[in-house]
Amino acid sequence: MKSNAVALLAGLLFALGLGLSGMTQPDKVMNFLDFTGKWDASLMFVMVGAIGVNALAYHLIAKKRATPLLGDRWHLPTRTQLDRPLLFGAAIFGVGWGLGGFCPGPGLVSLASGTLPAVVFVGAMLVGMVVHARLHKPTGATDEP
Repeated sequence: MKSNAVALLAGLLFALGLGLSGMTQPDKVMNFLDFTGKWDASLMFVMVGAIGVNALAYHLIAKKRATPLLGDRWHLPTRTQLDRPLLFGAAIFGVGWGLGGFCPGPGLVSLASGTLPAVVFVGAMLVGMVVHARLHKPTGATDEP
């Protein structure tokens, strides 16, 4: 129960950060990707700030603890090779982000606005997740307790 409350709090904090940074505005995201037009560098500062906070937290907390505060083990990726499915998935993600201006986190936060682009994005994302789950069985999943 305690870990669910912490997860909810972390999700709300993440949603607030996405909203304040403008990442829920598809035009801001697309202007960041438009180097030859109305380029908006503000999203770069959001990303650099997030990377900095995560790197600091990782080195100050995660590297010094044998287990997480609310868990019995760390849930970290075990695969290290770059394979075709990973690269193909990353390319699909990038193209979708560039065309739609949303990625999953900001898309879910934007869903609260009820705007048609957010609803269409999240609907398409859910359909894609269902199709993928039916076509591909997970291999080497280590996140099971």
